[in-house]
Amino acid sequence: MNTKQFSSGEETLAIRTETQRSIYAEHSTPLYLTSSFIFEDSEEMRASFAEENDRNIYSRFSNPNTTEFIHKMIQLEQAEDGVAFSTGMAAIYTTFAALLSTGDHIVSASSIFGSSHTLFTKYFPKWGIETTYFNMNEPETIEDKIRASTKILFVETPSNPGVDIIDLELLSGIAQKHGLLLIVDNSFATPVVQKPILFGADLVLHSATKLIDGQGRVLGGVTVGRKNLIREIYLFARNTGSSLSPFNAWILSKSLETLSLRVEKHAQNALEIALFLEKHPEVAAVKYPFLHSHPQYKTAKKQMRWGGNIIALEIKGGKDAGKQFIDRIRLCSLSANLGDTRTIVTHPASSTHSKLNSAELQAANLTEGLIRISVGLETVKDIIHDLDQALTVHI
Repeated sequence: MNTKQFSSGEETLAIRTETQRSIYAEHSTPLYLTSSFIFEDSEEMRASFAEENDRNIYSRFSNPNTTEFIHKMIQLEQAEDGVAFSTGMAAIYTTFAALLSTGDHIVSASSIFGSSHTLFTKYFPKWGIETTYFNMNEPETIEDKIRASTKILFVETPSNPGVDIIDLELLSGIAQKHGLLLIVDNSFATPVVQKPILFGADLVLHSATKLIDGQGRVLGGVTVGRKNLIREIYLFARNTGSSLSPFNAWILSKSLETLSLRVEKHAQNALEIALFLEKHPEVAAVKYPFLHSHPQYKTAKKQMRWGGNIIALEIKGGKDAGKQFIDRIRLCSLSANLGDTRTIVTHPASSTHSKLNSAELQAANLTEGLIRISVGLETVKDIIHDLDQALTVHI
């Protein structure tokens, strides 16, 4: 990579980390749409497959666009190495599958993405890998759930969709004490808001589909962290084919150049909207990391630069009122995605977390009436106007 580090500033690293220029002296990294790469002779081919030289062989292994994206994420997260994937869930599956064996055990927060929950409860048990959940609001219970076979401590913070926060330094201390790997899903925060590695995480995962892309265009995932762990994950990914496409990598790398600007504005809009909702007569509860009313406000302020763009909202009247609210939305989008320039309203219990039963929803601090708002970049008063009219009780 041709990285000119005149500054340690994140914006500079995200913009100036780029592939080596070609003979055409382009200013913007080109798109390398090629499945494979050629060799000068048989010796270069042998040495390349023996990993005696660092070069591209096949785009399932590496590609200039994918490499640029990974290097940017490594620098933003202050990690040693990384590997990119076709989706966020590919990142989660491949990371865990590469590091776990039959008989191993995971201790995970119960407040996690619905597909992660399905992976842990439906598929991993078929291979003899078990998971025990803990409540993020009761971190004192974590150590009681650790077994001799426990290998990984996993958490999302802020959580999806309840926007719960947990102290990463506390988790790191527990993981080190018991010889566990601490893996953190940082999708909601992104590296410009929170750097889990600085608090002791071994690996950090992202669904790059979310705020990293930021415009609802492409899918992608990435895992960064300790070099020895990434090596195992890379080899598993290389042989199972969950690689990120060059086109998507090119999009995501370009998106990182504006990530800090976008996320700061997302967070400004979200805080203003959260403050509005907190005073609304039809709202029973609001959770946003930088609201003083958030139960883990002090922890959020300690480990997060901004509050992110996700608000969890409970409407008076429960599930039926929540459905009516959804149906009255006019400007905002009704979608299962998040982290878009466009504000998105989601009812998790009937969509992203619909595979959870009532007990599992309760364990994940998720009620049937909870609404998740992914605040976008529209004029904030327009977002507020749409939410207000949707909340208004029409007689």
